[in-house]
Amino acid sequence: MKKSVFLLLVFVTAVFRSYADEGMWLPQLLGQQVYNDMVKKGLKLSKEQLYSVNKNSLKDAIIIFGGGCTGEIVSPEGLIFTNHHCGYDAIAGASTVDHNFLRDGFYARNKGEEIKTGLSVQFLLRIEDVTREVMTALGSLSGKERADKQTEVLATINKRMSNAAASIETRVSALFKGNQYLAFVYERYNDIRLVGTPPEAVGKFGGDTDNWEWPRHTGDFSIFRVYANKQNKPAAYDPANIPLKPKWFLPISLKGVKEGDFTMIWGYPGGTNRYESSYGIKLATDVNNPTLVALRDVRLKYMFEQMKKDPAIKLKLASSYAGIANYWKFFDGETKQLLKYDVYGQKKTAEDRFNTWAKGKPEYQHIFADWAKAYDDWRPYAKARVYLNEGIMGSPLIGFAASLIPLRNALASGDTKEVIAKIAAGASEARGEFLKEEDKPSDQNILAAVTQLFYENVDKNQQPEAFYNDLQAKYGSLSEAASYKKYAADIFAQSMVFDDAKWKTFISNPDLAVLDADPAFAQAVAFIRNYQQGAGPKYQEFTAKNTDYGRLYLKGVMAMDPAKARMMYPDATFTMRVSYGQVKAYKPRDAVFYDYVTTSKGILEKYKPGDYEYDLPAKQIELLKKKDFGRYMDPVRKDLVIDFISSNDITGGNSGSPVINGRGELLGLAFDGNYEALSHKMAFDKDLNRTINVDIRYVLWCIDKLGGATNIINELKLVK
Repeated sequence: MKKSVFLLLVFVTAVFRSYADEGMWLPQLLGQQVYNDMVKKGLKLSKEQLYSVNKNSLKDAIIIFGGGCTGEIVSPEGLIFTNHHCGYDAIAGASTVDHNFLRDGFYARNKGEEIKTGLSVQFLLRIEDVTREVMTALGSLSGKERADKQTEVLATINKRMSNAAASIETRVSALFKGNQYLAFVYERYNDIRLVGTPPEAVGKFGGDTDNWEWPRHTGDFSIFRVYANKQNKPAAYDPANIPLKPKWFLPISLKGVKEGDFTMIWGYPGGTNRYESSYGIKLATDVNNPTLVALRDVRLKYMFEQMKKDPAIKLKLASSYAGIANYWKFFDGETKQLLKYDVYGQKKTAEDRFNTWAKGKPEYQHIFADWAKAYDDWRPYAKARVYLNEGIMGSPLIGFAASLIPLRNALASGDTKEVIAKIAAGASEARGEFLKEEDKPSDQNILAAVTQLFYENVDKNQQPEAFYNDLQAKYGSLSEAASYKKYAADIFAQSMVFDDAKWKTFISNPDLAVLDADPAFAQAVAFIRNYQQGAGPKYQEFTAKNTDYGRLYLKGVMAMDPAKARMMYPDATFTMRVSYGQVKAYKPRDAVFYDYVTTSKGILEKYKPGDYEYDLPAKQIELLKKKDFGRYMDPVRKDLVIDFISSNDITGGNSGSPVINGRGELLGLAFDGNYEALSHKMAFDKDLNRTINVDIRYVLWCIDKLGGATNIINELKLVK
């Protein structure tokens, strides 16, 4: 271990707090105090069994799944368990109206039936501390100069420590807001095949109503497999590839859970901002979150109207709708929890203490005065940024049209025919993918609505004036919804994006005037240019300053309060972390008690035949009513446990993470958090925070009893 890593380790973990549920710890830096606390609470594995570079260890079973989830290896033949919603795109992509695996489920009865996907997974090989190299290069730079230099330095390190030919990729992560830098080295495998999935009614049982809620009864799992070449190394898809022989895989416990059991969750939490300033909290609750929620509400409304009408449209929009809905509810809940627990006030109190300490210390004494000004300068523009990203670009058509800007730039700058042809070919390929997923009726309604909302709610000085003047001249009053509906109808009728003949003519001989005249492209350009000339530069300036002040503040906090510094952990950055806690019931409010497990009894109570969110396969209802639980029945409850909760600290990116007992055995898959603690990205609630997990015995029951895929069960190492 390098000296700088060791010093930080001692600094952060020399004194450990009285409660251990909070914290997403870097597994390679588990200090003795943290490790001892884990052992005290039930861990039976050595530190080297948890994480080792030189020997195989538990960390080798934990993978980045796709672009933003976690998965785990559960067999000696590279079998992967992850969440159903993590595999959703691949499942939907493999489905057709006639063979709808999303609706009906699917299990390969042998390896020959496993389905090719476009997914990849990454295994963490090692972590190296590069703090000294980065800090030396950054020196005393600040603001945009520092941000640009950091980007350059990190790119250089990433390139130096990567090897494309060997599928080795390195990504340096800035931790503690830029006070430490670690390089994470990965090996990527690209031949990933779909092995199994329950029906969507199981994998998404409860739908948006139950999302972020407990009690939960969702079978949120899917199954894939990693394939490699005959040397067990990464390779492109090839029927001759063989299942990966992993360095480590997780055995599966059939013992179940009870109150107080020790739980570890390993994975790749995507991002937290636990050290956010009071200014950031207020901007989120007052502007960013409410605006985002309102705009996503509009998009969901029009998508759902069409999804109800036709199963084919539901299948087409399902993945996009689920993604939009997930964080619609999250940001709504986050705002409510931040306000309810006065997180702003808590931050302000801590900052007042810091300011008192900082007096007379040149590096720190002016941070908050300068920080306040940075927020004051940005706040008037914040809404326009959200309205562009979540509103105007929330229309799939306008989003695709914006992707044609590089082609326009090439045409305008007079690039060679070869360069233009290459960009045009890429645009045609992207158009094909766009059209596969596009639903014109819902998109047309979305475009009309968000164009009107931008006009009504964004400061007039931050609007594309010429665009709205032209719209008014052609379609009527800007205060009437009918004007925007006529406008949107014309865009969808006239854009070459939807006209194969016009598109073919254009793409065979790209012409700048033709592209500029396309109404969808014209709107995209009008709003993007408006942003680039107004809010965009303001945002870049604000971001650079906000980063500087956040880094200096955290550095100062560590210097001001060594005891607090010893209890700090880095924010999540989609890098491998381990959290630990226990299976634990909770009381969310007066006179309400939530048990730590749900059972099949609850599924039958929620079941509504034909319902969009609470329907279930007839076979499942039959099996549950007969109590045909087999060896997966919980011996205490005399029932099939569906989901359970634990006090582990997780966030987005942990979807699909394994919940592991003290012996390193799989207990379940993490898939959600509870509504009462949705402030967790910015503030952890040690009393109410719970992670919602699907019980592994329910996963096995669905595979075995409901799916009949005993071949998959036989591949696993089950521990009784």
